[in-house]
Amino acid sequence: MNIQIEPVTKVSEKLKEMLNEAIAKEIQVSIQYLWQHIQLIGRKGIAAGNQFRQLSIKEMKHAEKIVERLRYLSGIPTTKPSPITVGESLKESLELDVRAEEETIQLYKKIIEQAQQEGDVTTGLLFKQILEDEERHHALFTKRLEEVGRKGR
Repeated sequence: MNIQIEPVTKVSEKLKEMLNEAIAKEIQVSIQYLWQHIQLIGRKGIAAGNQFRQLSIKEMKHAEKIVERLRYLSGIPTTKPSPITVGESLKESLELDVRAEEETIQLYKKIIEQAQQEGDVTTGLLFKQILEDEERHHALFTKRLEEVGRKGR
């Protein structure tokens, strides 16, 4: 017997599409960071690689939460990531990751705004919580990029 839960909160197709875009971004960076973890070698690479692994897991947990929310809202979650970009060096990887986090932060701010406009408090709260993590990730990558830049001079 398949029971379909009818959500109390009704949202627009636009918001559902935005949640799918968020899922695609989370899958993207989860794979991207995991691949960077695997490919980085050398002393700097090993230290950064472990952070990439931990962040990959965190991003996949974000995807899971967003998928659960979208399903509750009667949406169909995507399984396709946004384009994955991996650098040839630690510096290039960090530059790509800073950009990915900046794009994600902007998207999540738009989702929060849209959810508020539609009266979807739960989605707004979920994305505020995830946004805090994304801003920490951005700060970490930015700091790491600065360190690599100083050492590379």
